[in-house]
Amino acid sequence: MGIETLQTSRLTLCPMQAEHAPALHAFFGDPQAMRFFGETHTDPAQTERWVAGTLAEPPERCREYVLLQDGVAIGKAGLWAVPELGFFLRRDRWGQGLMREALTALLPHLFDTMPLDHIRADVDPRNAASLGLLHHLGFVETHRASRTIQIGGEWADSVYLRLSRPGQTRSVPVLDRT
Repeated sequence: MGIETLQTSRLTLCPMQAEHAPALHAFFGDPQAMRFFGETHTDPAQTERWVAGTLAEPPERCREYVLLQDGVAIGKAGLWAVPELGFFLRRDRWGQGLMREALTALLPHLFDTMPLDHIRADVDPRNAASLGLLHHLGFVETHRASRTIQIGGEWADSVYLRLSRPGQTRSVPVLDRT
């Protein structure tokens, strides 16, 4: 099945394409925005390579959507290493509920179109906005780890979260005490 375009009241979520790289560089080139995501791209060619690498992945491993507002790419959201969720938004669009709107449309779509029993996320514990958003969307914390990634020479920790397929309860092993 192909990757469909989704529409919300303020956004269009379309499959990522190479032509989106220059607009996405507005995020990748912003050190403050990249603080919890990865190394800042100092050259648009770095963003072009990132997009090309993403597009080279098969859709069963990577489903990335670009968020368009009024035809302008303002961020991305999707599964980059199924079932790992990744998302970002340009800093000038933070605090407007746009990512909540995007993920509210995208998460059910991913469950409907992919054989997933859950979606997971890995968030820096200092990224309160992302943690709050994920909790609001129904993600639950599963565990934490220290010093999981180094970004800009600084070690970061991780909070791991999970969202089960709707209607599916997360099974907990029961110990046989007989």
